[in-house]
Amino acid sequence: MKQILITNDDGFDAIGIKALIKALSPIAKLTVVAPAKNKSACGHSLTLDKPLRMENVKDDFYKIDDGSPTDCMFISIHNLFKDGYKPDLVVSGINVGANMGEDITYSGTAAAAMEAVLHGIPAIAISQVCKDRCNDIKNGWDFELAKDIISKIAKKILKDEFPIGKRKFLNINIPPIKKDECKGIKITKAGYREYGNDTSRHLNPRGEEYYWIGLHPLIWKESKNKDCDFEAIKANYVSISPIKLDMTSYEDINRLNEWI
Repeated sequence: MKQILITNDDGFDAIGIKALIKALSPIAKLTVVAPAKNKSACGHSLTLDKPLRMENVKDDFYKIDDGSPTDCMFISIHNLFKDGYKPDLVVSGINVGANMGEDITYSGTAAAAMEAVLHGIPAIAISQVCKDRCNDIKNGWDFELAKDIISKIAKKILKDEFPIGKRKFLNINIPPIKKDECKGIKITKAGYREYGNDTSRHLNPRGEEYYWIGLHPLIWKESKNKDCDFEAIKANYVSISPIKLDMTSYEDINRLNEWI
């Protein structure tokens, strides 16, 4: 039986990972290794300054105390899978909230997929875009569209092959709509995210300053051909973007040689 390794950045008890387990358990043997608490926006961070403890929650389900999604991948791949064996697929999610455009660089969800492909394992990061993050969770978002999409994509990968090359992963974003409202799937590029200043300055009871970083609204620069992830989601399509870890700006190499 094929084996899928699951993680997330919202924590081992998040509603998204529960939905993901439900979607994938019929098609493969699952191993779950997730952070013990929410690690959203931790990026591709690896814990090097302290030991990490992996605790068994139940059969084939573990949480790593204060570990990042990258820690979860690194530790599980090298300790739960031995003798050269690796899982057939890594799926990270289902994240509550979008991971599009340059937000991919912040995302712990995407980082877990990055770590997996560094170790030669096909990987998917999947995120549920929310109209209102808090109210969507409070009202019990059903994840039906996300579960349907990830089941179909994972089945196709396990049956055929991973459709893109080494050190690349699939970044999937699901529109905030019901399953029957979806217009289909679009293969997209990562969009151009616009950022603002969403920080609040406060004083604690001792008069000391502290700052709280909030959630930026989903604002982006319109792409010429309307072929980015943001625009697919806006039009009620599922967005699937192929992401590579090679961040070299090849078009600037000659220019930089001339400049130097």
